[in-house]
Amino acid sequence: MTAFILVPGVFTGAQVWEETAARLAKAGDEVHTVDLTGLAGAGAAAPTDVERPVDRETDLETHIADVLTVIDAVGPAADRGIVLVGHDYGIHPVMGAADRRAERVSRIVCVDSGLPRDGVPALAAVPDQRLREQLAERAGAERSGTEPGELPPPARDEWQRWGSTAGVPAAALDRLTGLAAPQPLGTLLQPLRLTGAVSAVPTTGVLCTGNGTSIELVRMLVGMGDPALKVLTAPGVTFFELPTGHWPMLSCPAELADVLLKAAAGEGDRLEPADATEPPAHLRPFLLDVPELPRERIGTVDLYLPAHAEAPRPAVVFVHGGPVPAGARPTPRDWPTLTGYARYAAGEGVVGVTLDHRLHDVADYERAAGDVAAAVERVRADPRVDADRIALWFFSGGGLLAADWLAAAPTWLRCLAATYPVLAPLPNWGLPGGRFRPAEAVAQAGALPVVLTRVGLESPEIAATVEEFLATATGCGAHVEVVDVPNGHHGFETRDPTDESREAVHHAMRTVLGRLRP
Repeated sequence: MTAFILVPGVFTGAQVWEETAARLAKAGDEVHTVDLTGLAGAGAAAPTDVERPVDRETDLETHIADVLTVIDAVGPAADRGIVLVGHDYGIHPVMGAADRRAERVSRIVCVDSGLPRDGVPALAAVPDQRLREQLAERAGAERSGTEPGELPPPARDEWQRWGSTAGVPAAALDRLTGLAAPQPLGTLLQPLRLTGAVSAVPTTGVLCTGNGTSIELVRMLVGMGDPALKVLTAPGVTFFELPTGHWPMLSCPAELADVLLKAAAGEGDRLEPADATEPPAHLRPFLLDVPELPRERIGTVDLYLPAHAEAPRPAVVFVHGGPVPAGARPTPRDWPTLTGYARYAAGEGVVGVTLDHRLHDVADYERAAGDVAAAVERVRADPRVDADRIALWFFSGGGLLAADWLAAAPTWLRCLAATYPVLAPLPNWGLPGGRFRPAEAVAQAGALPVVLTRVGLESPEIAATVEEFLATATGCGAHVEVVDVPNGHHGFETRDPTDESREAVHHAMRTVLGRLRP
């Protein structure tokens, strides 16, 4: 038998786990749902005309103590393991408690949450970047007592700032809002302190694809070689996916209960560590034979120059996707897909350009946009480049960077291309404002030609952003040519070396180069 201890996230109490807890109990397991201090549905319990005292004392350590109390109340038994389950913010007190009772905990389950690190506060995991910045600014004032020590709960239509509500029934969302309580700011601002004992506890991640995360995405990030993600390939780490938003205990409680039972039994997908004998998908060979033309490296920009070029030539600037971990090696401008496209372009008589930009986190889009703009100006200033005939080609998560160019296309930008792009922020990216939304910016594209390569085996969340883009483009009469790869995956140039894939690359390249001719 398993003793499940279920810990809720921001603004919520034990009530969010009711249906999932009932199904676990029906399966014969022991279930404890935790009401974290200050979050037991006080928003609904207190009369609206009564002023509730502001909570300035509760912090992360308080909530860790709440979880420790429940662990210690579970009597030891040889046939019973304790599984700590944390949703959202709740994974932080779970990790803190598991670190102090590692010998009692048989598994940790992270429900649509990252794996917290020592010294990092829960604030770093808040998806809405603007809100994160506002809370960081309030931190000093909160400590001095000049600001309230709580964060008010969201209104009904504001929960999306904390994660996708996809699949949550209207009545459940009403109840979630009605029972929400203010979140003590200290719980978000106090760094988590770990001794390292928790690293020995097996862990399972439950990823909610409707909130923008998937096993395949995590596998890709691990394959990029970031040392910080190596822990995800440990033998005791497993993963499950649920096709829903950020609140699976409300949108699919039965499915979540089933996943928790399987996690407790040690089931789930496992990620393989990087293998030098078998490169990750993004480092496999490019699907076309392209000429080995010389490369010239200038800072963060690489130029692939046509052979025997005398007059200035047009250029195609290939913009990689992301976020890419800062420690990834090789860096994107040396990835086979980018170098393959650049050499292909150079072989056709134009300058192929790759670059590294600093999109290491979803908070980096503004910085990355500046990097791309600076690289483009550097390319246009090169005497070997025809500054009036430039194409920009965006890939994957770099697709959001296309928005600036769609919204205000300069006369020298003759074509914009995008391959398996993300064209609107995914639900858990929390990008503020409306700047990085190509699905909206295309309405201002005017006569700018757009070449969009769409893969048939795309994740539903990314595919939805492409369809949104195309719907806007159709409505405003934008010039978009779609190149379909029905049997292609995201990153098909190194994953799917088929005739269909090769023809798609040829088609897209011919179309872009055709727009660069005088």
